[in-house]
Amino acid sequence: MAIIDCCSQPGLRPYLDAKNDMLSRLEAIAATDIIPLEQALNHILAEAVSSPIDVPSFANSAMDGYALRAEDLVEGQGLQLVGTSLAGHPFGGRVGPGECVRIMTGAALPLGADSVVMQENCRSEHNVVYPCGPVKTGQHVRLPAEDLAQGEVVFDAGTRINARVLSVLASLGLEQICVRRPLTLALLSTGDELKNPGELLAPGDIYDSNRIGVRAMLERLGIRVLDYGILADDPELIREHFLKAAREADALITSGGVSVGDADYTKQVLEEVGRIGFWKLAIKPGKPFAFGHIGNCAFFGLPGNPVSAAVTFHLLVRPALARLAGERLAPTPLLQARALMPFRKSPGRMDFQRGIVSNQPDGSLGVVAAGSQSSAVYSAMAEANCLLHLEQDRGNVAEGELVTLELIDGLYW
Repeated sequence: MAIIDCCSQPGLRPYLDAKNDMLSRLEAIAATDIIPLEQALNHILAEAVSSPIDVPSFANSAMDGYALRAEDLVEGQGLQLVGTSLAGHPFGGRVGPGECVRIMTGAALPLGADSVVMQENCRSEHNVVYPCGPVKTGQHVRLPAEDLAQGEVVFDAGTRINARVLSVLASLGLEQICVRRPLTLALLSTGDELKNPGELLAPGDIYDSNRIGVRAMLERLGIRVLDYGILADDPELIREHFLKAAREADALITSGGVSVGDADYTKQVLEEVGRIGFWKLAIKPGKPFAFGHIGNCAFFGLPGNPVSAAVTFHLLVRPALARLAGERLAPTPLLQARALMPFRKSPGRMDFQRGIVSNQPDGSLGVVAAGSQSSAVYSAMAEANCLLHLEQDRGNVAEGELVTLELIDGLYW
């Protein structure tokens, strides 16, 4: 029987149960836009893209060298050089018996030729070329449609257009692309103690780092952010902005106010103006995470502690926003690494500890803690390149034990 730690309480939702429940309650926005290709970075494809052409559309050389007919090669016998084929300037004639053409990488293979010999494997004297070594028919030739065939589905609907996808779309000659309308998301922090960077701190005040960090992650995802700033611990003010977000945004993210303190009004106001899907999870850090809706506006209540906010954004809000945006988010690859030091853990909650994973001399992976595991110490979080997934029932991890982890060195972190 699992031992419950001192921070655990009855009714906490297991991580995967809460995540799957949340995703089942979210539907992708239906609106689409047709936009120029050069503006498509970070958008989500609204429909599958099929290739309108063969790629490449013509046979071309994969090397700098000489285009020839493989059947003409006889040891010690030369081939007459009859022309040159450059990229964008193909040879206009035909390669006949005993002939060859100087060819550059990417240039069209001349009619009659079926192979290319690298220039390093040839000797040239007085317009006669002497290839060295055997040559196979088709050697160093890129065939038409070798990459993509006309009509072939290249990308499915829901694909995020990153730089690599954008390059492929450009290679198809597409000028415009149909994408999902980008999400609009409202963002705010609550707390009388919070101040913006640059403001003077009074005794007991702290700077609002959560909203700044979350906004940066949202903008990396191509999301339009409505930043409502910092709200005082005032239920009426919080209610006003919750209803405003319901009118203006597809989702609302708050930071702070979801715990059980006397001035934590976020959950109270959400119950009054919307509906709560769940609140409090069996995870560490991030137990006081809230999910719900205000009308059709999805609500995500991040904890106030900065590490808890970042971890729950990564684990829960990121996949939820992908669902809302219509993005096909691939499952997160999980890796096995050996603990190079002990990790403290109490059974009862799934623990996502921050670590630094590295390659070991024997080729395996090893991991150490990224500084303090306190949910209030974000400086250690900045050093981490992975999250350890320490199972709910697991206790302390001894040095040498295997642990499961995921990399977090992604572009939006």
